[in-house]
Amino acid sequence: MGDLYDVEAYRRFAENLFPLLKGKNIRRASLEDLREPAIRTGTRTKYGSYGWRSAVSSRIAPKTVYLGSEEVRLPKLTDVQRSIVAKAPEELHKVLHLIRTLPFVHLRRQMGDNESYNPVCNLYVSVEDQKNYRIAYMWGNTMFKPGKRPGPEFTMIHIPEEHALRQQVLALPELGINIALGTDYMGEDKKGFLRQAMWSADKLGMLGLHSGTKTVTVKAVDGSLKTYGVFMFGLTATGKSTWSTHSLGLDYEAGEGTAVIQDDIVFLRRDGSALGSEDGFFVKTDVDRELQEALYNALTHRSALFENVMIDADGNVDFTDETLCANGRAVMQRSELKIKVGRKLRRISSKSVNLPPLDELDGVVFAFITRRNTIMPFSQELTPEQGVLAYLWGESTHSYASQPLKAGESVRMVGTDPFIVGSRGAKVNKFYDIVMDLVARYPDKVRFMQYNTGGIGEIIETYEEGGVKKKREVRKVKRVPLDIMAAIQRGDLKGTNTYEPGIFGTGSVVAAEGRSLDEFDPRNYYSQQEIDEYLTAIVEGREKYTAEIAEEGLREEVLRAAERSFEIAPRRRDRVAVPPAVKSEEQEEPSPLERFWQPLGRLPGPPRHRKK
Repeated sequence: MGDLYDVEAYRRFAENLFPLLKGKNIRRASLEDLREPAIRTGTRTKYGSYGWRSAVSSRIAPKTVYLGSEEVRLPKLTDVQRSIVAKAPEELHKVLHLIRTLPFVHLRRQMGDNESYNPVCNLYVSVEDQKNYRIAYMWGNTMFKPGKRPGPEFTMIHIPEEHALRQQVLALPELGINIALGTDYMGEDKKGFLRQAMWSADKLGMLGLHSGTKTVTVKAVDGSLKTYGVFMFGLTATGKSTWSTHSLGLDYEAGEGTAVIQDDIVFLRRDGSALGSEDGFFVKTDVDRELQEALYNALTHRSALFENVMIDADGNVDFTDETLCANGRAVMQRSELKIKVGRKLRRISSKSVNLPPLDELDGVVFAFITRRNTIMPFSQELTPEQGVLAYLWGESTHSYASQPLKAGESVRMVGTDPFIVGSRGAKVNKFYDIVMDLVARYPDKVRFMQYNTGGIGEIIETYEEGGVKKKREVRKVKRVPLDIMAAIQRGDLKGTNTYEPGIFGTGSVVAAEGRSLDEFDPRNYYSQQEIDEYLTAIVEGREKYTAEIAEEGLREEVLRAAERSFEIAPRRRDRVAVPPAVKSEEQEEPSPLERFWQPLGRLPGPPRHRKK
């Protein structure tokens, strides 16, 4: 592996690159300069906004590699990635030639808006093809105008014209450089800078998180208004943007409300605050006008910029038509997140892109979004230990609708973050350190939740046909209604939901704001044997994934917590217990479920009553 990476070649590339970026073929442009050439190749919508189509409609993660010292390399390489790494010095030499030759536009923007960490982002896009102006224009609308605040400084080179056979993304984190070749997808620029910023933030003592943030003000049972900070973790397409920007059906005229801060990447600090990164969000556009009002209003404002969204010949936008592409996206402005309150539209985005420190809030919630369709509760209360494990596992599943061949299979990703540079175990350890310190200093102000935005009751069978394994959907999932999920999240903050110990060793929601959720009990859909089989599969997947991450270094406390959590598996749970009367001193620990289930520390406010 050591011989595969040529660190000296990467250093020489950087030394040769930066003088070339001052060449006469590279035009420095402002965001305003880019608007006219960008919209010239776009389609105007009836809202006055513009849309474009890209030849590549998603990130090329399988062709993305990290070049540098052992600290930043991917832990495992596929054959494709190994080939890219081996040929990287040759490709980097070619990049230098292209930088000298092709016409480029250089856009300089700022990430974040605070006094301590504002990466300055320099995007260089080849515009030999005029359609590429929209790449820089769209990305620029997610960032801030550069100021005089501290950096660091990052560079992104984007050359869509590179041949598709050499399509790749080369990240050089230690040199502050990212390069996208052979793709015209704007998401590569967005994530290239954000990935670099998270790695840099980690080196500075913060923790880069793939998480949205917001503050939510609710009226407690005693009538007082309480404001909580909320982190929303979630893998792409699980609902992170939806729930980071949702108004939750609160009573805005009574002083309640959501203040949307971020929907994607933040930098967590040890005081519980989180620095934001973007002013414009790059969101999926499969929105429902009634159920996602704020997102819909932002997307139908003239400032929205669409990519791969269906726009008909008359300029009408159809957010649900995925005939040409299932990854319709748009850059929308935070300031246009509005809902109707009375007869007026009211902005629900925060003035700041930064979450305040815990000292200035009534509490904070770390909420992990998963998307499962079988036996997972719609909401689970987690202990701090379990919250760290939720971060470690970053669980979701493939859906039958999007990936039929992988339907029902688990997906696990630390922090649900596919952009981690270096050791994933180190990220888990730092998350443990920060949140456990917050819990110790603010024992009644920190909570951990897990929300399942999938559903219940799905049955998928695997069968063989002509020697090929296939899958069929025997019973469709009963999706969690958005209004119920909003009520659950709203009730959790108000303290009006009811939880009981559940099969996952966590608190399982059984009633939301007084409404029973018995209709979604897994026992209404599956036999006990089927429930045990699903539970066993989940635990076995967690065990395997924990062992994989442990190879990259997991602190002992996290490993012990994980091992305790595996006791929920039927094969362990059903072991014959030693009668209390004959237990030795070494056996005086509580049972696995009792040890794992611990009453949660509650946010200030009324207690959550549990059924007996």
